[in-house]
Amino acid sequence: MDVVEFTPTFEQFAYTFGGAAPVMRVRPGTALRLWSEDAFNHALTGVADLSSEKVDLRYVNPQTGPFWVEGAEPGDTLAIHFVDLTPARDWGVSAAIPFFGGLTSTDRTAMIQEALPDTTWIYHLDRAKNTVAFEARHSDLVVELPVAPMLGTVGVAPAAGEVRTSLVPERFGGNMDSPEMRAGTTCFLPVNVEGALFSIGDGHYRQGEGEACGTAVEGAMTTTLIVDLVKGGASPAGTWPRLETDDHWMAVGSSRPMEDSWRIAQVEMVRWFEQLYGLHTMDAYQLLSQITEVPVANVVDANFSVVVKAAKGLLPARDAFGGIHADLRARAASLGAM
Repeated sequence: MDVVEFTPTFEQFAYTFGGAAPVMRVRPGTALRLWSEDAFNHALTGVADLSSEKVDLRYVNPQTGPFWVEGAEPGDTLAIHFVDLTPARDWGVSAAIPFFGGLTSTDRTAMIQEALPDTTWIYHLDRAKNTVAFEARHSDLVVELPVAPMLGTVGVAPAAGEVRTSLVPERFGGNMDSPEMRAGTTCFLPVNVEGALFSIGDGHYRQGEGEACGTAVEGAMTTTLIVDLVKGGASPAGTWPRLETDDHWMAVGSSRPMEDSWRIAQVEMVRWFEQLYGLHTMDAYQLLSQITEVPVANVVDANFSVVVKAAKGLLPARDAFGGIHADLRARAASLGAM
Protein backbone atom coordinates (compact mmCIF):
# COMPACT_ATOMS: atom_id res chain seq x y z
CA MET A 1 0.00 0.00 0.00
CA ASP A 2 1.33 3.44 -0.94
CA VAL A 3 1.45 6.10 1.78
CA VAL A 4 0.72 9.75 1.01
CA GLU A 5 2.90 12.01 3.14
CA PHE A 6 1.87 15.52 4.14
CA THR A 7 3.63 18.07 6.34
CA PRO A 8 1.70 21.35 6.57
CA THR A 9 3.31 24.74 6.44
CA PHE A 10 2.42 27.16 9.23
CA GLU A 11 -0.03 28.91 6.90
CA GLN A 12 -1.83 25.63 6.18
CA PHE A 13 -2.81 24.89 9.78
CA ALA A 14 -6.51 25.03 10.61
CA TYR A 15 -7.79 26.09 14.03
CA THR A 16 -11.41 25.08 13.62
CA PHE A 17 -13.55 22.12 12.67
CA GLY A 18 -15.57 23.40 9.72
CA GLY A 19 -14.93 26.65 7.92
CA ALA A 20 -11.49 25.72 6.57
CA ALA A 21 -10.65 24.87 2.97
CA PRO A 22 -9.33 21.34 2.37
CA VAL A 23 -5.58 20.95 2.01
CA MET A 24 -5.91 17.77 -0.04
CA ARG A 25 -8.42 15.43 -1.62
CA VAL A 26 -8.02 11.72 -0.84
CA ARG A 27 -9.78 8.57 -1.95
CA PRO A 28 -11.28 6.11 0.53
CA GLY A 29 -8.68 3.51 1.41
CA THR A 30 -5.79 5.99 1.31
CA ALA A 31 -2.95 5.66 3.82
CA LEU A 32 -1.64 8.99 5.06
CA ARG A 33 1.48 9.86 7.04
CA LEU A 34 0.82 13.26 8.63
CA TRP A 35 2.98 15.60 10.71
CA SER A 36 1.21 17.72 13.31
CA GLU A 37 2.44 20.55 15.56
CA ASP A 38 2.03 20.53 19.32
CA ALA A 39 -1.02 22.11 20.96
CA PHE A 40 0.91 25.26 21.91
CA ASN A 41 2.01 25.79 18.29
CA HIS A 42 5.68 25.54 19.33
CA ALA A 43 5.30 28.57 21.61
CA LEU A 44 6.67 26.82 24.71
CA THR A 45 10.14 25.31 24.24
CA GLY A 46 11.72 25.74 27.69
CA VAL A 47 10.73 26.03 31.34
CA ALA A 48 11.28 29.80 31.24
CA ASP A 49 8.50 30.16 28.64
CA LEU A 50 5.15 30.98 30.25
CA SER A 51 1.80 30.38 28.59
CA SER A 52 0.47 33.79 29.66
CA GLU A 53 3.31 35.44 27.75
CA LYS A 54 3.88 33.10 24.81
CA VAL A 55 0.64 31.29 23.93
CA ASP A 56 -1.87 32.95 21.60
CA LEU A 57 -5.23 31.26 22.21
CA ARG A 58 -6.28 32.06 18.64
CA TYR A 59 -3.63 29.64 17.41
CA VAL A 60 -3.69 26.64 19.73
CA ASN A 61 -4.46 23.05 18.75
CA PRO A 62 -3.32 23.57 15.14
CA GLN A 63 -4.96 21.00 12.92
CA THR A 64 -3.35 19.10 10.09
CA GLY A 65 -6.05 19.13 7.46
CA PRO A 66 -8.87 19.21 6.69
CA PHE A 67 -8.87 16.42 4.12
CA TRP A 68 -11.67 16.05 1.59
CA VAL A 69 -12.62 12.38 1.26
CA GLU A 70 -13.95 11.68 -2.20
CA GLY A 71 -17.49 10.32 -2.24
CA ALA A 72 -18.22 11.19 1.39
CA GLU A 73 -21.63 12.75 1.94
CA PRO A 74 -24.01 13.28 4.85
CA GLY A 75 -25.34 9.96 6.13
CA ASP A 76 -22.06 8.14 5.53
CA THR A 77 -19.57 7.03 8.17
CA LEU A 78 -15.88 7.93 8.07
CA ALA A 79 -13.55 5.22 9.40
CA ILE A 80 -10.10 6.40 10.48
CA HIS A 81 -7.70 3.65 11.53
CA PHE A 82 -4.58 4.71 13.41
CA VAL A 83 -1.64 2.63 12.26
CA ASP A 84 1.25 4.32 14.06
CA LEU A 85 1.91 7.40 16.19
CA THR A 86 5.55 8.42 16.63
CA PRO A 87 6.84 11.48 18.54
CA ALA A 88 8.33 13.91 16.04
CA ARG A 89 10.57 15.67 18.57
CA ASP A 90 12.84 14.57 21.39
CA TRP A 91 10.91 16.56 23.97
CA GLY A 92 7.35 17.35 24.96
CA VAL A 93 5.90 20.14 27.05
CA SER A 94 3.14 20.55 29.63
CA ALA A 95 1.92 23.63 31.46
CA ALA A 96 -0.34 24.90 34.20
CA ILE A 97 -2.20 27.75 32.53
CA PRO A 98 -3.79 30.49 34.68
CA PHE A 99 -7.49 29.78 35.29
CA PHE A 100 -7.43 26.63 33.15
CA GLY A 101 -7.51 23.05 34.37
CA GLY A 102 -9.56 20.74 36.52
CA LEU A 103 -8.46 22.04 39.93
CA THR A 104 -8.75 25.80 39.52
CA SER A 105 -11.58 28.27 39.20
CA THR A 106 -12.59 29.17 35.66
CA ASP A 107 -14.97 31.58 33.97
CA ARG A 108 -17.67 28.88 34.37
CA THR A 109 -16.77 28.00 37.95
CA ALA A 110 -16.10 31.47 39.30
CA MET A 111 -14.27 31.87 42.60
CA ILE A 112 -12.58 34.78 44.36
CA GLN A 113 -9.05 33.45 44.20
CA GLU A 114 -5.72 34.02 42.52
CA ALA A 115 -4.71 31.91 39.55
CA LEU A 116 -2.50 28.90 40.13
CA PRO A 117 1.14 29.66 39.22
CA ASP A 118 1.85 29.82 35.49
CA THR A 119 4.34 26.95 35.17
CA THR A 120 5.95 25.01 32.32
CA TRP A 121 7.47 21.53 32.42
CA ILE A 122 9.67 20.02 29.70
CA TYR A 123 9.66 16.23 29.27
CA HIS A 124 12.77 14.84 27.55
CA LEU A 125 12.25 11.81 25.35
CA ASP A 126 14.55 8.79 25.52
CA ARG A 127 13.87 6.89 22.32
CA ALA A 128 16.03 3.93 23.32
CA LYS A 129 14.04 3.42 26.52
CA ASN A 130 10.78 4.71 24.98
CA THR A 131 10.24 6.99 27.98
CA VAL A 132 9.64 10.65 28.76
CA ALA A 133 11.09 12.10 31.96
CA PHE A 134 9.00 14.06 34.45
CA GLU A 135 11.32 16.54 36.20
CA ALA A 136 9.74 18.28 39.18
CA ARG A 137 10.03 22.08 39.11
CA HIS A 138 9.47 22.83 42.82
CA SER A 139 10.59 19.53 44.33
CA ASP A 140 13.33 16.94 43.96
CA LEU A 141 11.98 14.11 41.82
CA VAL A 142 12.66 12.68 38.35
CA VAL A 143 10.44 9.88 37.03
CA GLU A 144 10.76 8.13 33.68
CA LEU A 145 7.32 7.38 32.25
CA PRO A 146 6.49 5.09 29.31
CA VAL A 147 5.68 6.87 26.07
CA ALA A 148 2.02 6.27 25.15
CA PRO A 149 1.32 8.34 22.01
CA MET A 150 -2.24 9.49 21.32
CA LEU A 151 -4.08 12.26 19.47
CA GLY A 152 -6.10 14.83 21.39
CA THR A 153 -8.02 16.03 18.34
CA VAL A 154 -9.69 13.90 15.66
CA GLY A 155 -12.76 15.26 13.96
CA VAL A 156 -14.83 16.15 10.94
CA ALA A 157 -16.66 19.31 9.95
CA PRO A 158 -19.88 19.83 11.98
CA ALA A 159 -23.32 19.84 10.40
CA ALA A 160 -25.34 22.85 9.22
CA GLY A 161 -22.33 24.96 8.27
CA GLU A 162 -21.25 25.27 11.89
CA VAL A 163 -17.65 26.27 12.66
CA ARG A 164 -16.18 25.24 16.03
CA THR A 165 -12.82 26.03 17.58
CA SER A 166 -10.34 23.16 17.73
CA LEU A 167 -10.51 23.42 21.54
CA VAL A 168 -14.05 21.96 21.56
CA PRO A 169 -15.12 18.30 21.63
CA GLU A 170 -18.64 17.55 20.39
CA ARG A 171 -20.60 15.07 18.29
CA PHE A 172 -18.24 15.75 15.34
CA GLY A 173 -15.30 14.51 17.45
CA GLY A 174 -12.83 17.33 17.96
CA ASN A 175 -10.76 17.88 21.10
CA MET A 176 -11.84 14.71 22.92
CA ASP A 177 -8.40 14.17 24.54
CA SER A 178 -8.97 10.43 24.94
CA PRO A 179 -5.97 8.12 25.40
CA GLU A 180 -8.05 5.58 23.47
CA MET A 181 -7.21 7.51 20.26
CA ARG A 182 -4.01 5.56 19.69
CA ALA A 183 -2.43 3.07 17.28
CA GLY A 184 -4.69 0.08 16.68
CA THR A 185 -7.93 2.04 17.16
CA THR A 186 -10.50 2.65 14.45
CA CYS A 187 -12.53 5.83 14.95
CA PHE A 188 -15.98 6.04 13.34
CA LEU A 189 -17.31 9.55 12.73
CA PRO A 190 -20.62 10.50 11.10
CA VAL A 191 -20.16 12.51 7.91
CA ASN A 192 -21.98 15.84 8.16
CA VAL A 193 -20.87 17.66 5.01
CA GLU A 194 -19.75 16.69 1.54
CA GLY A 195 -16.15 15.47 1.67
CA ALA A 196 -16.30 14.93 5.47
CA LEU A 197 -13.36 17.36 5.95
CA PHE A 198 -11.49 15.50 8.67
CA SER A 199 -8.41 16.72 10.48
CA ILE A 200 -6.10 15.59 13.28
CA GLY A 201 -3.70 17.19 15.74
CA ASP A 202 -2.86 17.83 19.39
CA GLY A 203 -0.39 14.99 19.73
CA HIS A 204 0.30 13.75 23.26
CA TYR A 205 3.36 11.66 24.14
CA ARG A 206 1.34 10.48 27.12
CA GLN A 207 -1.65 11.67 29.15
CA GLY A 208 -3.40 10.55 32.29
CA GLU A 209 -7.15 9.95 32.05
CA GLY A 210 -8.92 13.26 32.62
CA GLU A 211 -5.96 15.46 31.58
CA ALA A 212 -6.37 17.05 35.03
CA CYS A 213 -4.21 20.18 34.72
CA GLY A 214 -5.51 20.85 31.21
CA THR A 215 -2.42 19.81 29.26
CA ALA A 216 -0.78 16.47 28.52
CA VAL A 217 2.82 15.89 27.46
CA GLU A 218 2.20 17.91 24.32
CA GLY A 219 4.37 17.25 21.29
CA ALA A 220 4.68 17.26 17.54
CA MET A 221 3.60 13.91 16.13
CA THR A 222 3.96 11.82 13.00
CA THR A 223 0.74 9.87 12.52
CA THR A 224 0.19 7.10 10.00
CA LEU A 225 -3.48 6.35 9.37
CA ILE A 226 -5.81 4.80 6.83
CA VAL A 227 -9.04 6.61 6.02
CA ASP A 228 -12.00 4.74 4.58
CA LEU A 229 -15.70 5.25 4.04
CA VAL A 230 -18.84 3.30 4.92
CA LYS A 231 -21.65 4.44 2.68
CA GLY A 232 -25.05 5.15 4.19
CA GLY A 233 -27.20 2.06 4.60
CA ALA A 234 -24.23 -0.14 5.58
CA SER A 235 -24.75 0.02 9.35
CA PRO A 236 -24.61 3.81 9.59
CA ALA A 237 -22.92 5.28 12.65
CA GLY A 238 -24.75 6.93 15.48
CA THR A 239 -24.61 10.63 16.03
CA TRP A 240 -21.50 10.51 18.26
CA PRO A 241 -17.98 9.12 17.80
CA ARG A 242 -17.61 5.37 18.12
CA LEU A 243 -14.31 3.52 18.52
CA GLU A 244 -13.31 -0.08 17.94
CA THR A 245 -10.15 -1.92 18.90
CA ASP A 246 -9.35 -5.62 18.83
CA ASP A 247 -10.55 -5.80 22.43
CA HIS A 248 -13.28 -3.17 22.96
CA TRP A 249 -16.36 -1.42 21.63
CA MET A 250 -16.43 2.25 22.71
CA ALA A 251 -18.41 5.47 22.40
CA VAL A 252 -17.44 9.02 23.34
CA GLY A 253 -19.79 11.66 24.72
CA SER A 254 -18.83 15.33 25.21
CA SER A 255 -20.89 17.86 27.13
CA ARG A 256 -21.26 19.67 30.47
CA PRO A 257 -21.95 18.63 33.19
CA MET A 258 -19.86 15.47 33.06
CA GLU A 259 -22.76 13.16 33.83
CA ASP A 260 -24.35 14.28 30.57
CA SER A 261 -21.17 13.22 28.76
CA TRP A 262 -21.56 9.79 30.32
CA ARG A 263 -25.26 9.69 29.41
CA ILE A 264 -24.50 10.53 25.77
CA ALA A 265 -21.86 7.81 25.49
CA GLN A 266 -24.01 5.29 27.35
CA VAL A 267 -27.01 5.90 25.07
CA GLU A 268 -24.72 5.59 22.05
CA MET A 269 -23.53 2.21 23.32
CA VAL A 270 -27.13 1.08 23.95
CA ARG A 271 -28.02 1.98 20.34
CA TRP A 272 -24.89 0.23 19.04
CA PHE A 273 -25.62 -2.94 21.02
CA GLU A 274 -29.17 -2.95 19.67
CA GLN A 275 -27.60 -3.12 16.20
CA LEU A 276 -24.70 -5.47 16.98
CA TYR A 277 -26.60 -8.04 19.03
CA GLY A 278 -30.23 -7.53 18.04
CA LEU A 279 -31.09 -6.54 21.60
CA HIS A 280 -34.18 -4.81 22.93
CA THR A 281 -33.31 -1.40 24.35
CA MET A 282 -33.89 -2.51 27.94
CA ASP A 283 -31.77 -5.63 27.48
CA ALA A 284 -28.92 -3.59 26.03
CA TYR A 285 -29.22 -1.15 28.94
CA GLN A 286 -29.13 -3.99 31.47
CA LEU A 287 -26.19 -5.79 29.84
CA LEU A 288 -24.10 -2.64 29.53
CA SER A 289 -24.84 -1.78 33.16
CA GLN A 290 -22.92 -4.91 34.15
CA ILE A 291 -19.91 -4.80 31.81
CA THR A 292 -18.88 -1.25 30.92
CA GLU A 293 -15.80 0.69 31.97
CA VAL A 294 -15.92 4.50 31.96
CA PRO A 295 -12.53 6.20 31.54
CA VAL A 296 -12.78 10.00 31.75
CA ALA A 297 -11.05 11.54 28.74
CA ASN A 298 -10.91 15.17 29.82
CA VAL A 299 -12.31 17.44 32.53
CA VAL A 300 -10.90 20.67 31.14
CA ASP A 301 -12.07 21.43 27.61
CA ALA A 302 -15.03 23.55 26.59
CA ASN A 303 -16.99 20.31 26.98
CA PHE A 304 -15.96 17.33 29.11
CA SER A 305 -15.43 13.99 27.34
CA VAL A 306 -16.22 10.54 28.74
CA VAL A 307 -15.64 7.16 27.10
CA VAL A 308 -17.91 4.18 27.72
CA LYS A 309 -16.27 0.90 26.70
CA ALA A 310 -17.25 -2.76 26.68
CA ALA A 311 -14.82 -5.68 26.43
CA LYS A 312 -15.38 -7.86 23.38
CA GLY A 313 -14.07 -10.88 25.28
CA LEU A 314 -17.22 -10.94 27.41
CA LEU A 315 -19.49 -11.13 24.39
CA PRO A 316 -20.24 -13.20 21.28
CA ALA A 317 -18.16 -12.14 18.29
CA ARG A 318 -19.76 -9.54 16.06
CA ASP A 319 -18.68 -7.34 13.14
CA ALA A 320 -19.47 -3.62 13.03
CA PHE A 321 -19.68 -1.67 9.78
CA GLY A 322 -19.15 -4.81 7.73
CA GLY A 323 -16.03 -5.83 9.66
CA ILE A 324 -14.06 -2.82 8.45
CA HIS A 325 -11.90 -2.64 11.61
CA ALA A 326 -10.41 -6.09 10.98
CA ASP A 327 -9.97 -5.23 7.31
CA LEU A 328 -8.15 -2.00 8.17
CA ARG A 329 -5.95 -3.86 10.67
CA ALA A 330 -4.95 -6.28 7.90
CA ARG A 331 -4.18 -3.42 5.53
CA ALA A 332 -2.18 -1.69 8.27
CA ALA A 333 -0.06 -4.83 8.64
CA SER A 334 1.02 -4.40 5.02
CA LEU A 335 2.56 -1.09 6.10
CA GLY A 336 4.77 -2.96 8.55
CA ALA A 337 3.04 -1.53 11.65
CA MET A 338 -0.10 -2.09 13.74
